[in-house]
Amino acid sequence: MSSVSISNKLLELLNGHNIQMQLSVPQLVEKVLNRKEGVLTSSGAVRAETGKYTGRSPKDKFIVDEPSTRDKIDWGSVNTPISSEAFDRLYNKVIDHLKEKDEIFVFNGFAGADSKSRMPIRVVNEYAWHNLFVHQLFIRPTEEEARSHEAEFSVISAPTFLADPKVDGTNSETFIIVSFERRTVLIGGTEYAGEMKKSIFSVMNYMLPEKDILPMHCSANVGLEGDVALFFGLSGTGKTTLSADPNRRLIGDDEHGWSSNGVFNIEGGCYAKCINLSEEKEPQIFNAIRFGSVLENVMLDPKSRVADYDDTTLTENTRAAYPLQAIDNIVEPSIAGHPNTIIFLTADAFGVLPPISRLTKEQAMYHFLSGYTSKLAGTERGITSPQATFSTCFGSPFLPLPATKYAEMLGKKISEHNVQVFLVNTGWTGGEYGVGSRMKLSYTRAMVQAALEGELTNVETVKDDIFGLSVPIHVPGVPDDVLQPNKTWLDQEAYKKKAQELSSKFQENFKKFANVKEEIAELGGPLK
Repeated sequence: MSSVSISNKLLELLNGHNIQMQLSVPQLVEKVLNRKEGVLTSSGAVRAETGKYTGRSPKDKFIVDEPSTRDKIDWGSVNTPISSEAFDRLYNKVIDHLKEKDEIFVFNGFAGADSKSRMPIRVVNEYAWHNLFVHQLFIRPTEEEARSHEAEFSVISAPTFLADPKVDGTNSETFIIVSFERRTVLIGGTEYAGEMKKSIFSVMNYMLPEKDILPMHCSANVGLEGDVALFFGLSGTGKTTLSADPNRRLIGDDEHGWSSNGVFNIEGGCYAKCINLSEEKEPQIFNAIRFGSVLENVMLDPKSRVADYDDTTLTENTRAAYPLQAIDNIVEPSIAGHPNTIIFLTADAFGVLPPISRLTKEQAMYHFLSGYTSKLAGTERGITSPQATFSTCFGSPFLPLPATKYAEMLGKKISEHNVQVFLVNTGWTGGEYGVGSRMKLSYTRAMVQAALEGELTNVETVKDDIFGLSVPIHVPGVPDDVLQPNKTWLDQEAYKKKAQELSSKFQENFKKFANVKEEIAELGGPLK
């Protein structure tokens, strides 16, 4: 099927009797409740359940193998090919499935806050609550923009359509398929709304580098004097907590682009984890969950409809989606200048990485490619051995292009704009997990503040004997001994053994980057 045929079939659907186009938030909330897709909580948010899938389905993701993109995609376990014929068959089935529904919901908006590089998108939803979700997560057009909107990419989501793997060439009933030639993301068999958000991010990770814009999986904020900071980090590293600073305005929570003009948010909202959420710990997130917001898989009191954020009956991956405007301290529009400081966050459960290190450009590229943190699985059952986890560029599931492409772009921008880069360990000190203790948040905040205010730019440092990192010998508000990991361990031999174990894991992981420049591998990583 040609791209023209694809467009015609979609146009036929969009002109159908069942299309609900660009509904407002109150209209969508009414639809959700009338269709019994969700319920209203005590705070006014809509709460829905995602059924069988409470998170992404990475093994069900595909990219269509097409002539124009075949030689650009980094094919492998993350980017799995599927044929054009398989995509076309599924596309026809999904469109026919949606035509039979009483109502279909369409949102037209944008990905990218910078008007010079944003991408007009269209999202077609079987569920009203999914349409409310994308209305809050992506950038909403003005009335004038809505009238002239022409989508460059479409997402078509049909949760109740189940694929037949034997016929359709999928791995299961679920599928998330991107076709760059047809400018379409096709989603079926899953009710998890996050697939739509991350699909568009994956598309932007392909499209933006063609415009010499670096896409980044990070949060960003700006200080009172206009200084910009980026925070990269995997789950559990403290990215949301540390970027939510009352003295700095939030640019965005999760996805950004870095162009020749500066940094811009790709989204128009936040998709925050809710597990153990409280007003005391995370007041911004807690108070943003109000009318128009969407809660996923959060348990409620059946009578009062008060959310119980500590209840993990359905999943630990409970989520809230809300627009950026639900937070007071934001930048509008979500655009700022070039970064002054980049913070890489890692939660090292081995307890051997320094709590803060100043990185050279080569080290920044190395640790960007590595994307290291520690995963602590089953701690309630007494498992105390941490699992080292490496997520390339802090976002490996969403990178269609070779990782070195993004790292080279980062290195170039660091040089061009003289950016200071720091590696901050929010994990363990004084021993590994089960022996030592978690780094005090007050210490981490003091270190991050010192980095952002330029206090660590010219301070005296000492080189770590194993990881080759430049560690400040003094940071205001932090005991000097805490800055040197070996000084916090009682057993020096145990420290060396554990540090060398982690060093080996870094080196083993980095072997997969066969085409990386030699100086990055030699100067960026642990000492050999």
